[in-house]
Amino acid sequence: MLNLTNVQIVYDNTIEAVREASLSVGKGSIVALLGSNGAGKSTTLKGICGVLYPEDGEIKGGQIIFEGRPLAGLPPDEIVRTGAVMVPEGRRLFDQLTVEENLVMGGYTRSRADAKRQIDMVYSLFPRLVNKRTTVSGYLSGGEQQMVAIGRALMSAPKLLMLDEPTLGLAPQITEEIFEIVARLCRQDGMGILLVEQNAQMALAIADYGYIMENGRVVLDGPADKMLRNEDVREFYLGFGEGGSRKNMRDVKHYKRRKRWLS
Repeated sequence: MLNLTNVQIVYDNTIEAVREASLSVGKGSIVALLGSNGAGKSTTLKGICGVLYPEDGEIKGGQIIFEGRPLAGLPPDEIVRTGAVMVPEGRRLFDQLTVEENLVMGGYTRSRADAKRQIDMVYSLFPRLVNKRTTVSGYLSGGEQQMVAIGRALMSAPKLLMLDEPTLGLAPQITEEIFEIVARLCRQDGMGILLVEQNAQMALAIADYGYIMENGRVVLDGPADKMLRNEDVREFYLGFGEGGSRKNMRDVKHYKRRKRWLS
């Protein structure tokens, strides 16, 4: 479905944010993209979706192919029409509009009849939004805003849904609910999911495959269940040291990565 091959992304013609990154997402699969802050994860999603230009970012090399079609150079609305949609970090709702108005904005590429069907589908996924449909979205809780953001992305009936830190700042119960819905979209509807997430444990628990980025490069990848057992991943991203003891995440972040990761 989605294939990135040796992608290079540069900001201001000077800062190389992504270096020869390669990854793939298949139909009906969940792929977790993990890494510390500044590793290049969000930049990778922005490159796929064609929204690098507000920050003077540019794809300088490599290929981004979605269902056999190159995406590099396409405007964002055309990329949405191909079936690839992103839920950005921070939700980015139209906070002066109501819940339903936000959803309608997400369905601008669809016919009125299709948009109506998609709204009904969104409300079935997020029933707590039904009673909030006329509420101005800026007054919603963080969890409800995230549900609207995901629902808005689903309005275009995507084949590939990309989520950038969907559980950031959310309560554990809401986090579990959102992950359950993400898994349902994949398993029942055959949607491809590319998930950028700081909560590596939960992301790998629902994912089929995982990639880890460091300094703009993919340094490790493999089946999610295997990565959960990988000593490096457990130590650096899940916080477990030798013998299963819990390590301080501050120590983990500054711990020198094994050289074989970057060889």
